Amino acid sequence: MTHRHVPPSAVKLALAGALCAVFSAASAAPLPKPTYDAAKSELRTTYKSERAACDSMSGNAKDICVETAKGREEVAMAHLEYQYTAKSSDRAALLKARYEARYEIAEERCDDLGAQQKDVCIAEAKAERDKSKASAAAAKDVDEAVEDAQTAAVKADYKVARERCDTLGGNNKDVCLATARARFDQ
Repeated sequence: MTHRHVPPSAVKLALAGALCAVFSAASAAPLPKPTYDAAKSELRTTYKSERAACDSMSGNAKDICVETAKGREEVAMAHLEYQYTAKSSDRAALLKARYEARYEIAEERCDDLGAQQKDVCIAEAKAERDKSKASAAAAKDVDEAVEDAQTAAVKADYKVARERCDTLGGNNKDVCLATARARFDQ
């Protein structure tokens, strides 16, 4: 049996397609806890089923199958967690799970190649992972910058509201300040 080199980009495309099937629609609002718990349970069951299917294989094909099942579960769980919390840290964890899963699968696929081809294949897989890692870091930096800008804008708006309240007197000023604190979460 001959083995052909599968470029990391093809692995990335295959994994992305499989993951899209798992999560066909992203939700803007965080998931309710019962939905989250049910989905988490279903993902574990799916992983066990996919992993069990690998047991009929042998050699590197089995290793690839196991890494694929594991990668799908890790990415799906990270995606579910992000859907549940909508936290930027969980988004970063999702991006990391994606590039790590792609790398692990690509690395397993490289094991089927001859020495020189394997070295090139692993170097390509590492380069793809490193590029994805850099993109994820840049996305995190952008997220943090946006969050900082939003915080600064809220503080500036609160300062203006306080100034407006200072022009009032007595109870009106107190009500105005309380309203401003509540409105701008100060």
